Amino acid sequence: MTPAPWASHPDASRGRLHGERVETRGPRDAFQRDRDRIIHSISFRRLRHKTQVFLSPDGDHFRVRLTHSLEVAQIGRTIARALGLNEDLTEALCLAHDIGHPPFGHAGEDALQAAMAGEGGFDHNGHTLRTLMVIEQPYPLWDGLNLTWETLEGLAKHNGPVGDPGWALAAADAMVPLELSTHASLEAQVAAIADDIAYDNHDIDDGLRAGLLTLDQLLDVPFVARGWERVRARYPQVEETRLVRELVRSQIGTMVNDVIEETRRRIGAAKVETVADVRAAGMTLACFSAAMRDEERDLKRFMYASLYHHPRQLAAAASARVIVAGLFEAYREAPTRMATGWHERIEGAEPWRSRHIADYIAGMTDRYAIARYREVVGPIDLPEGF
Repeated sequence: MTPAPWASHPDASRGRLHGERVETRGPRDAFQRDRDRIIHSISFRRLRHKTQVFLSPDGDHFRVRLTHSLEVAQIGRTIARALGLNEDLTEALCLAHDIGHPPFGHAGEDALQAAMAGEGGFDHNGHTLRTLMVIEQPYPLWDGLNLTWETLEGLAKHNGPVGDPGWALAAADAMVPLELSTHASLEAQVAAIADDIAYDNHDIDDGLRAGLLTLDQLLDVPFVARGWERVRARYPQVEETRLVRELVRSQIGTMVNDVIEETRRRIGAAKVETVADVRAAGMTLACFSAAMRDEERDLKRFMYASLYHHPRQLAAAASARVIVAGLFEAYREAPTRMATGWHERIEGAEPWRSRHIADYIAGMTDRYAIARYREVVGPIDLPEGF
């Protein structure tokens, strides 16, 4: 397929921070190499034991950060292909977008943010850049994965321009100027909307599986109710339990088609003809139509009220914050409690002492954090489902 003129092209990449010797490691272009480096990273592998919705889930069928990232990549590639964008760059951004999440998802992030309030705070997006540019060390001559400028830029501002970056993102920008005040490539914008589509819909599946949501509750959301009517009309003889996943697939398709149509409309209206035009457009181009945006926000409000803020979820989140906060204090009091290779490198002065501890905790999986808490802090009773 011929790429669209507004697609990012690997041959036009702004390059990498560190120059690399050209070696024969397969016929891959720059963006393919970025994607493969992310997939082969330790941080990516750890996502298989990091929370998506349910903390440290004991069921094999629930989603985790790894499976969520793969699902985002599938949706992102579909949209990118329809729009003539670079699929490899889109996939790299989708796969890497959650690498900076600490254990226990947003509950863990809240705890690290509170613990780091006096030292610049913590946010998972900035930590994604820090992880990929500093903490990962697979190469002999430099720190980080040495990703292309386009991948780093897309991760930094896939949700739009950044006016007030936290310390980690500001440090990344100082290493490689990422033009934080402008919009990112269309590939990055597609990765962001694919993330929304994935968790809007796949969390429904997990919520029903866990018994925290019911179909009757879901049908109070007009967007879901209309989709359910269409599914029931297509399969009138099939039992309802067999149709839930068809409902989810149908909703994803509806949202994807809306994004493709609306993005094409916006590209035309903004007279976009080049990649530079995308960044200079002054607006997000890859997004829902106004009508779908309202539908999606309505669905999100329902999911927050009924699933994310469900009493069982709130109890689990409270325990997660106790674990992360307890670990932070234990390591600050006695850094030698950290693993070999970590406590030796800690600095004596703040803020880097606390930031190093946060780096260590943020890299933990859910189950590793629980085990380390019991080792260095003490016993903890966890709610059902942990």
